[in-house]
Amino acid sequence: MKSDSAAWGAMEKRGGHWSASVWTPTARNVSIEIKGRIYPARNDQNGTFTAQFPGEAGQPYIWSVDGMPFVDPAARAVDTAHGPARLKKPVLRKHTSPRRDWSEAVILEIHIGTFTPEGSFQAAIKRMAGLADLGITAIEIMPVVAFNGARGWGYDGVLPFAVHSAYGSAQDLADLVDAIHAAGMLAILDVVYNHFGPEGCSLGTLAPPFFDASRSTPWGPGIDYSHAPVRQFFIQNAMMWVQEFGFDGLRLDATHQINDPSEEHLIDEIARTLRAAVPDRPIHLIAEDERNLPDARDRGVITANWNDDYHHAVHCLLTGEEEGYYASFAADPIADLARAMADGHVEQGQDRAGATTARGAPSAHLPVTAFVNANQTHDQIGNRAAGERLITLAGADRMRIVHAMLLTAPAIPMLFMGEEEGARAPFQFFADFTGDLADAVRKGRAAEFAEFGQFAGTVPDPLLVETFHASRPYAARADDADDWLALTRICLHWRAEQLVPLLKSGRAAAALVTPTGRASLRARWAFQAGTLHMVAHLGAVQDAPFELSEPGLVFGAATSPLYLAVKVTPR
Repeated sequence: MKSDSAAWGAMEKRGGHWSASVWTPTARNVSIEIKGRIYPARNDQNGTFTAQFPGEAGQPYIWSVDGMPFVDPAARAVDTAHGPARLKKPVLRKHTSPRRDWSEAVILEIHIGTFTPEGSFQAAIKRMAGLADLGITAIEIMPVVAFNGARGWGYDGVLPFAVHSAYGSAQDLADLVDAIHAAGMLAILDVVYNHFGPEGCSLGTLAPPFFDASRSTPWGPGIDYSHAPVRQFFIQNAMMWVQEFGFDGLRLDATHQINDPSEEHLIDEIARTLRAAVPDRPIHLIAEDERNLPDARDRGVITANWNDDYHHAVHCLLTGEEEGYYASFAADPIADLARAMADGHVEQGQDRAGATTARGAPSAHLPVTAFVNANQTHDQIGNRAAGERLITLAGADRMRIVHAMLLTAPAIPMLFMGEEEGARAPFQFFADFTGDLADAVRKGRAAEFAEFGQFAGTVPDPLLVETFHASRPYAARADDADDWLALTRICLHWRAEQLVPLLKSGRAAAALVTPTGRASLRARWAFQAGTLHMVAHLGAVQDAPFELSEPGLVFGAATSPLYLAVKVTPR
C-alpha cells in the first residue's frame, strides 16, 4: 500500500507560517490552539485534518478534537510526555557521515541516561573521540524518544518524534550525531515501531483504527499497519532520523511483532523509502527478530540481524544455566556456539530438545556480516532479576577469552557500554512511573522471576532512583579496567588491519567450525583474500590440545583451559 497521506505533525512551510496535520478519522471538528487563538483544521476526507497558522519555534500548541484537548502524537518537541507540544525547526548539522563500509562495523550499544553521570547528549559527546581511538566504529543509541517520567530504558516511548527532554534537546542529539561522525564512526538509533508505552499515548483515542483490536503484543495492543496514515507515521519518523538528524542506520526493535498483512511489508517500505531519499550514503537497518528468518536479508532490506543464538550459546557454556529460553541451548552449548560461528543462527527450523516449537530457516548462505553477535546486550543483562553482567557470572578470566573471540571472529561484533573496559556494574530494569502503573510494574517485575531458580534473589525495585544509579557502568571503574581497554584495543586494531580486508573481499567457501572438546573449538573461514583461522579454549582443554602454527594473535597458552589464537593466511 502506498503511504501517500499528509505528513504528521507541525512543520514550518515558510518564514513564520506553519502547517500541522493529524489523522483522527472518527472526529468531526478539529482545530489547533496556539497563543490563545484557534485555527480550524480541514478534513481531507480520509480522516487527516490539516491546520495552517502563524507561529514561532518554541511556542506551545494543542490539538482540539471534538472539544477534547490532545498533545500532538507527532510532536517534534515536548517538555514532558504529557505535553504541551512545541513548534520546532529542523536541527542544524555540521558533519557528514564517514560512509564506512558495513564490514568495518564494531558497535557499542549505549543508554544515554546511564552512559555518563550527567545522563545527557552533551555529556556523551565528550566520550566519542576516545571510543573511536579504541577501535569502536559505530555507536548504537538505545531509544531516546519521549516517555513518562525522568528515567527509563526508552522502550516505553509515547511520542516517537520528540526526544526525551531529560537527555537534552533535539539539537543536542544532532550535535551528538555530529560528534560521532567527526570521530569517524557510524551513528545508529534504536527505534520502536511495534508498540507504544503504557501511559501517555493518545493515538488510541485520537485514531482508534491505528490499533488492531483483535491482536495484542507483550507490550500492549497491536498496531494496524494496513492503513496508509499509520504506515506514514512510522515511515516519516524513520525519514526524520536519517534525513534531518543524519543517522546512518536504525536498529528496529522486535520486528517479529510488526504484523503487517500489506502487499509491501512496512519494513520493506521503510527501507525502500529511506534509501531512495538518501542515495548518496548507505543506510543500515538492523533487526531484532526472534524468528531467525533470512528473507529480509536475502532481499537486501535488512543489513543484519541481532543474533541472540550466539549470545545464548556463550551464556549457557559459561554459566550452565538452562531455564527459560536457555533450555534448548543448554544441552550442547559448544556445538551450538560452533554452529552460530559457522552458520549465523543456531535454530534454523530443526527440532531441538528443550524448544517448544521449531523456528528459523537455513542461514549459512548469508554473509557473516548479516549477523550482529554479542556476549551481552541491554536485553540479556536487564532480563535477569538483578541485571548481572556475564563477567560477574562467569569470571573475568574466562570473559577475557570470550571477549577477544567475539572481537576477532568475522560476524559484526557488538559490545554493551562498559564491556570494553570490563565493567561490573549491573544494568537493571528501571522506570519512573507513579501510582497504579508503578505498583503494577513493581509487582510484575517480581512475579516474572518468582519461578526461575537461576534468576532467584531479590528483584531490585525498578521505581527506586537507586536502581537507576546502580546501572551506570562508568561510575566506578574496575581495578582491571585499563587491562581490559588494552585487550579491546589490541583486538580491534588487529580486526581492522587483518580481518576487515578479508570481509570486504567476500566469502570463498563455507565456514568450518568444529568443537574439539567440552568448551573448545577450532575454526576456519575462507575469503577471497585469505583465510581466518581460530582456536579457542573457553574453560576446558580439548581432548587433543591444538594450536595454530605461527598465530597472529594469542591469548593464554595452548595447553591451558583458557586460550585463543587467531591468524590470517593470505591467498
